[in-house]
Amino acid sequence: MTDAAFLDRAFAAICDTGGRLCGTPSERAATALLKALGREATGVEARAEAFDYAGWRPLACALTGPDGAALPAHPLVRSAPGEVEAEVIDLGRGEPESFAAHADEIAGRIVLVRHELMFNPGTIHRRIKYRAAVEAGAVGFLIAGPAEGGCVAGSSGRGGDEPGIPAFGISPEAARALARRAAGRPRARMSLSVEEAPASAENLFFDLPGRTDERVVLTAHIDGHDLGESAIDNASGLAAALEAARRLCADRPAGGWRRGLTLAFFNAEEWALTGSALHLAALSEAERARIAVAINLDSPVGGAGPDGGLAALTCGAAGIEPMLLAAAEAEGIALRLHRPFQANSDHANFAKAGIPAFRLVAGFGQHAAPARLVLTPLDRRDLVEPAELRRAADLAERIARHALDAPAEEAAAWRPVAPAA
Repeated sequence: MTDAAFLDRAFAAICDTGGRLCGTPSERAATALLKALGREATGVEARAEAFDYAGWRPLACALTGPDGAALPAHPLVRSAPGEVEAEVIDLGRGEPESFAAHADEIAGRIVLVRHELMFNPGTIHRRIKYRAAVEAGAVGFLIAGPAEGGCVAGSSGRGGDEPGIPAFGISPEAARALARRAAGRPRARMSLSVEEAPASAENLFFDLPGRTDERVVLTAHIDGHDLGESAIDNASGLAAALEAARRLCADRPAGGWRRGLTLAFFNAEEWALTGSALHLAALSEAERARIAVAINLDSPVGGAGPDGGLAALTCGAAGIEPMLLAAAEAEGIALRLHRPFQANSDHANFAKAGIPAFRLVAGFGQHAAPARLVLTPLDRRDLVEPAELRRAADLAERIARHALDAPAEEAAAWRPVAPAA
């Protein structure tokens, strides 16, 4: 079987399960599928790690504009239920300066902001904007997506037992319908009913031992959102991780690598990185110290140009950067490095624990690339070029292959001086 055969089959099968919103039949089907695909790739059975989280399921969602016409809207994950009618205050991008400039006008209104390219220096995550709206006294939150004719999904950032406010993703057309006029700000009505109850999901691990007790973790997240197929984010990362692991296991040395390999699939990533956070919190300090590096594949396709805008987000782990550049140069890829901490995928939880970690992502800083369409109905398999998927698997394999057998003194230099902020 050629490399492309397994890689393409795995990617298509994962997309076939749907958007994989955590807690849905789609996510459960994907988890079951990945147990089988992971076993095929590595030759070992999955070690399933069940965890509990705060389950949430939307029942009915409606948004009406100033003329009473229905506007397309999609509830953000963990949005508070409720029904509100209020004026809409448009804060544009939703940067801190806009919130500050309108500080006396936000209370009692519905805040409207814009979704940003998430794979970009200086991006302000929607959860930060939602939190700012709540703290300023807003009664509702709307975020407009990038794609005409489609809403945008994502998590609201509401956590624990906090009351929160209704929060919807909307389309650019809906945002235009809610624009301020000379006569004043428009009024909108938001209505959402949900079911909230304790739920459980599974993280999956495929463990292969090494000659030492150190480990290299190759990871991607299972869950996604239900507007499309979550193909870029993150069926692509899952498929590339499976293919890289398959190649590594196919020619594994008789005596094993210096370090063991763990292929890890985390769940509830889209719910504020819950699955990986709980996993790492349950590890002892000694267990965390044995992880030499975590390689996180999250949206490694969807870029533009010859190198696809590939970037490694290293969260301050400067010591791993020479290894990443050497691997990229060997593959003929101009890899961009971004060192500032970004808590936008599971690598961030490893970094917080003091473990060298990075996220491989495509389309970094490319505002017109297909990657801008993640979390929208357009995030489907037809956005993904097979050659791009193979490039992600090739680079992940080369990095992991080096990390598995790198000398001890090199691996010691990977570890950051202090955990990421």
